Amino acid sequence: MSKPENTAAAAADQGAEKRIRKTLTGKVVSNKMNKTILVSVERFVPHPVYGKYLRRSTNFMAHDENGESREGDVVAIEECRPLSRHKSWRLVKVVARANQVGNPVGATP
Repeated sequence: MSKPENTAAAAADQGAEKRIRKTLTGKVVSNKMNKTILVSVERFVPHPVYGKYLRRSTNFMAHDENGESREGDVVAIEECRPLSRHKSWRLVKVVARANQVGNPVGATP
Protein backbone atom coordinates (compact mmCIF):
# COMPACT_ATOMS: atom_id res chain seq x y z
CA MET A 1 0.00 0.00 0.00
CA SER A 2 1.22 3.45 -0.83
CA LYS A 3 0.78 6.42 1.43
CA PRO A 4 -1.75 9.04 0.33
CA GLU A 5 -0.19 12.28 -0.87
CA ASN A 6 -0.45 15.40 1.21
CA THR A 7 -3.41 17.13 -0.43
CA ALA A 8 -2.27 20.62 0.54
CA ALA A 9 1.15 20.10 -1.08
CA ALA A 10 -0.44 18.60 -4.20
CA ALA A 11 -2.86 21.52 -4.47
CA ALA A 12 0.03 23.99 -4.10
CA ASP A 13 1.91 22.31 -6.96
CA GLN A 14 -1.15 22.49 -9.21
CA GLY A 15 -1.76 26.13 -8.26
CA ALA A 16 1.85 27.10 -8.98
CA GLU A 17 0.78 28.82 -12.18
CA LYS A 18 -0.27 32.38 -11.51
CA ARG A 19 -3.96 33.02 -12.07
CA ILE A 20 -4.67 35.57 -14.78
CA ARG A 21 -6.52 38.52 -13.25
CA LYS A 22 -8.56 41.20 -14.94
CA THR A 23 -6.88 44.60 -15.08
CA LEU A 24 -8.75 47.84 -15.75
CA THR A 25 -7.68 51.46 -16.10
CA GLY A 26 -9.87 54.30 -14.86
CA LYS A 27 -10.08 57.67 -13.17
CA VAL A 28 -10.29 58.13 -9.39
CA VAL A 29 -13.63 59.76 -8.57
CA SER A 30 -13.37 59.70 -4.77
CA ASN A 31 -10.68 58.96 -2.18
CA LYS A 32 -12.55 60.12 0.92
CA MET A 33 -12.77 56.63 2.47
CA ASN A 34 -10.04 54.96 4.51
CA LYS A 35 -7.87 52.76 2.25
CA THR A 36 -10.59 52.76 -0.43
CA ILE A 37 -10.92 54.62 -3.72
CA LEU A 38 -13.80 54.84 -6.16
CA VAL A 39 -12.61 54.34 -9.75
CA SER A 40 -14.74 55.17 -12.80
CA VAL A 41 -13.97 52.98 -15.84
CA GLU A 42 -15.34 54.11 -19.21
CA ARG A 43 -16.11 51.87 -22.17
CA PHE A 44 -17.70 52.43 -25.58
CA VAL A 45 -20.59 50.24 -26.70
CA PRO A 46 -22.50 50.43 -29.99
CA HIS A 47 -26.18 51.38 -29.93
CA PRO A 48 -28.21 48.23 -30.69
CA VAL A 49 -30.18 49.85 -33.55
CA TYR A 50 -28.21 52.81 -34.85
CA GLY A 51 -24.66 51.61 -34.32
CA LYS A 52 -23.38 54.90 -32.87
CA TYR A 53 -20.86 54.28 -30.10
CA LEU A 54 -22.05 55.46 -26.68
CA ARG A 55 -19.91 56.14 -23.63
CA ARG A 56 -20.81 53.98 -20.64
CA SER A 57 -19.08 54.09 -17.25
CA THR A 58 -18.92 51.74 -14.28
CA ASN A 59 -17.72 52.58 -10.77
CA PHE A 60 -15.50 50.13 -8.89
CA MET A 61 -14.35 50.32 -5.28
CA ALA A 62 -10.67 49.46 -5.02
CA HIS A 63 -8.31 48.90 -2.10
CA ASP A 64 -5.58 51.53 -1.75
CA GLU A 65 -3.41 50.32 1.12
CA ASN A 66 -1.01 53.29 1.29
CA GLY A 67 -3.42 56.05 0.22
CA GLU A 68 -1.17 57.00 -2.71
CA SER A 69 -3.90 58.03 -5.17
CA ARG A 70 -5.81 61.31 -5.29
CA GLU A 71 -8.98 62.46 -7.02
CA GLY A 72 -8.51 62.80 -10.76
CA ASP A 73 -5.57 60.39 -11.01
CA VAL A 74 -5.62 57.73 -13.72
CA VAL A 75 -4.97 54.37 -12.04
CA ALA A 76 -4.68 50.69 -12.93
CA ILE A 77 -6.66 48.25 -10.76
CA GLU A 78 -6.73 44.45 -10.73
CA GLU A 79 -9.29 41.93 -9.59
CA CYS A 80 -8.70 40.23 -6.24
CA ARG A 81 -10.59 38.29 -3.60
CA PRO A 82 -13.53 40.13 -2.00
CA LEU A 83 -12.16 42.48 0.65
CA SER A 84 -15.58 43.77 1.74
CA ARG A 85 -19.17 43.79 0.54
CA HIS A 86 -18.52 46.05 -2.46
CA LYS A 87 -14.73 45.97 -2.75
CA SER A 88 -13.02 43.26 -4.81
CA TRP A 89 -10.40 45.26 -6.73
CA ARG A 90 -6.88 46.33 -5.71
CA LEU A 91 -4.83 49.33 -6.81
CA VAL A 92 -1.85 48.25 -8.95
CA LYS A 93 -0.25 51.59 -9.85
CA VAL A 94 -0.93 55.24 -10.49
CA VAL A 95 -0.62 55.70 -14.27
CA ALA A 96 -0.94 59.51 -14.38
CA ARG A 97 -1.23 62.14 -11.66
CA ALA A 98 -3.95 64.78 -11.70
CA ASN A 99 -3.03 68.47 -11.70
CA GLN A 100 -3.18 69.92 -8.21
CA VAL A 101 -5.38 72.99 -7.90
CA GLY A 102 -4.92 75.33 -4.95
CA ASN A 103 -2.52 77.71 -3.28
CA PRO A 104 1.17 76.92 -3.65
CA VAL A 105 3.16 76.36 -0.48
CA GLY A 106 4.16 79.64 1.15
CA ALA A 107 1.54 81.77 -0.64
CA THR A 108 -0.55 84.09 1.50
CA PRO A 109 -4.30 84.17 0.91
